[in-house]
Amino acid sequence: MKAMSRLAWGSLALLVTILIVRLVSLSFYPLMDTTEARYGEMARLMVETGNWLTPLFDYNVPFWGKPPLHTWMSALGLTVFGDNEFAVRVPHWLAAVATLALSGYFAKRLKIDAIKTCIILSTCVVFYVSAGAVMTDMALTFGLTLAMVGFYLCWQGEVRWGYWGFVGLAIGLLAKGPVVIVIMTIGVGLWLIWSQGLIQPWSRLWQKIPLLSGLALMLAIAAPWYLLAEQATPGFLQYFLVGEHWLRFVDSGWTGDLYGSAHDEPRGTIWLFFAVAALPWSAFIPLALWRIFNSDSGLTSLHQFLICWMVAPMVLFTLAGNVLPAYVLPGIPALALLLASAWPKTNLPGQTAIAIAIPLLIVATVVLLNSGPTKLKSDKWLLTPVPKGESVYYLGKRPFSSRFYSEGKSKTMTEDELSAMAAVRYWLVVKQAQISELNLSYCTAVRETKEKQLLQCQP
Repeated sequence: MKAMSRLAWGSLALLVTILIVRLVSLSFYPLMDTTEARYGEMARLMVETGNWLTPLFDYNVPFWGKPPLHTWMSALGLTVFGDNEFAVRVPHWLAAVATLALSGYFAKRLKIDAIKTCIILSTCVVFYVSAGAVMTDMALTFGLTLAMVGFYLCWQGEVRWGYWGFVGLAIGLLAKGPVVIVIMTIGVGLWLIWSQGLIQPWSRLWQKIPLLSGLALMLAIAAPWYLLAEQATPGFLQYFLVGEHWLRFVDSGWTGDLYGSAHDEPRGTIWLFFAVAALPWSAFIPLALWRIFNSDSGLTSLHQFLICWMVAPMVLFTLAGNVLPAYVLPGIPALALLLASAWPKTNLPGQTAIAIAIPLLIVATVVLLNSGPTKLKSDKWLLTPVPKGESVYYLGKRPFSSRFYSEGKSKTMTEDELSAMAAVRYWLVVKQAQISELNLSYCTAVRETKEKQLLQCQP
């Protein structure tokens, strides 16, 4: 008994270490262009302008691409901790911890090793990277996890958990939009058909799940923001619901994107993304399924539920060309639960070594990033010599990192405007390829990367 207790405490200590390493790492590398820096700048703008209703893409430019939950989270971090990388990232780390806690609770309810589940989940590459990345996906994952846990426990007779499931859907609606409902519908629908047939489960659904009152609760939480956002910036709902949730995925060449360009991956790429993003644990799926099928209980309804939950994001995005690796994240908690259930009495092969290796890899990655690559993916280092409060001009496009690290003081200019500023003192960033084409004899190079130079220009 004492040996088991020591083993449990050792596993818990390992899990805590994994999370602390990720927490400490949040401060040691800059916001990267484009995703992190874009969302970080949106949070900074929210705090600066005091506009907590509509996220801003730039001053006086509303961002219609995503709901505001991720921006609210990072903006709250900035309010508490000031303008720095830790502040915008730590709320997303907390969302990851909340997802782990919920997954561990669900595992315990299912008589699956909770700590083992959390170790597997926390050390999946996509989860560990996202646990502290300024993105929409961890908030969505927490919302979907709450929705799926709530549904399953409600189906088992605990009606109050049904309402928690609808709260999870509301969180997903505020994190990324109706996609959370679609993913859950796919996962639950596949499970009901697989485990209970085509006809029988649908009548039972009305009996077991508080659909009408649950939907009312979900809408009471999420709908007010959608209505207020449309009132504040008319056109939002048309762009968000039709453009972002339909055209973006069915039309890889969609030209209506206001904030970038759609990706064009081969159809089915999401499954390859899953195999890579869920490493190292995705490699154990075939062995886990073999163990489950050959166990005394065989493939149970619970296993079917976890499999359907795990694959639901990939099923949704199989025919989509505009996909990213992070899109698989909402299914990763189910992967962890499935693997933990396949090894009920022993650890997975190499579990401890793998769990130790993942945080070491993140430390090595942070060291590598700070040895040079961050200078190409973020303008923090380039802009360090610019005094606080002074504007810096970009000849051409300015990256989002320049907006965040200049506190909104970075601006763009044309070559004609550049000629008109020869009589004033200012800071200028130009691409290396442009230097020879411009008359910048009155400018002095202060810092440079392989791609850009920061110049101090004065008459």
